[in-house]
Amino acid sequence: MNAGPWLPVPPPGYGGIENIVAALVPELRRLGVTVVLASVGESTLEADAHVAVFDRGQFPAIQRPYNQAVGVVQAHQHAVVRALREHGDVDLIHDHVEAAGLVTLATLGGDAPPGLQTLHWDLHKHPELYGSFDGGGRVFVNGVSAAQLARAPQALRDHAVGHVHLATPLAAEPPIEVNKGSYAVVLGRINPGKGQDLAARLAHEHGFDLVLAGPVGPYRNASELAAAESDPAAQLNPDVIFWREKVAPHVDGVRVRWIGTVTGRDRDLLVAGARAALFPLRWEEPGGTAVVESLALGTPVVGIARGCLPELIEDGVTGLLTDSEEALGELTGKAVTIDSRACRAEAERRFTPAVMAEGYLSLYEQIRNRS
Repeated sequence: MNAGPWLPVPPPGYGGIENIVAALVPELRRLGVTVVLASVGESTLEADAHVAVFDRGQFPAIQRPYNQAVGVVQAHQHAVVRALREHGDVDLIHDHVEAAGLVTLATLGGDAPPGLQTLHWDLHKHPELYGSFDGGGRVFVNGVSAAQLARAPQALRDHAVGHVHLATPLAAEPPIEVNKGSYAVVLGRINPGKGQDLAARLAHEHGFDLVLAGPVGPYRNASELAAAESDPAAQLNPDVIFWREKVAPHVDGVRVRWIGTVTGRDRDLLVAGARAALFPLRWEEPGGTAVVESLALGTPVVGIARGCLPELIEDGVTGLLTDSEEALGELTGKAVTIDSRACRAEAERRFTPAVMAEGYLSLYEQIRNRS
């Protein structure tokens, strides 16, 4: 199970892929699967064996210039290949590393175990790679939604064995009982695709309180962001530029607040207490980790009907969807009509780690039978 070199498993806050791996591995092991986890040294998730090159997660390097960051993934992947040679009894490689993971699997050759790469990102990226990919009959891919795979180039779709929706442990834990507040929340990394600037503008225009929770690039809170002001590389970070130019002008600390990364119980209480979780998407959301977390916490989703949202949300039952950015503000006020119990029930039915693990186990067996 290759989680990559960027963040520990589980992560200390933001980390969609790492959170999914953290939810999946214990359930696979419960089902009798032996798991070797490739991650970083500070990962605390129990596995049958561990592989790591870096002691700590390398996320601060992820948006550095290519010539400064290129060696990070390559060093990690090299360790994965070495580990495969040392563990001669590996039946399948399940990879989560963008682009480089897929290429590594394909170039290992026929003597290596078959591979599955879970595609967590926008499949319009890397058109030269995805448009010409050849897995040699032993490397396959899966999506995290049907909508994501539908946007993939044909060459990549030819290698797809299906999709498995994301999950959250919150859906299998006792529900959090909390009184709903009057605020809405946007949970996730501050970047143009997530649309925090739109949510902040609509909050002022429609008169609802908004909490933005998530990092700006690698900076988890206001003090870290302020400390980076003298770093030229930080000022060129695209997420920092988006924050500075598009989001920060709307953040007044009263109507709109940015609280940085929130984790654990604080994150759960924040989302559970919100009247709505907003998804003002400006991209085709592939998987929607924050969507399923919101449902598990009994909070309706109000969002732009893009990407996976129409698959995850039943309009009028577990949330409210629209094709119009301007309609989003009005819908936020109507979120109180959605029953939080219906949101929770849907999460318990569809988005538990056990459901996700059964889905992946089915894909593993399919791949082993085809390879």
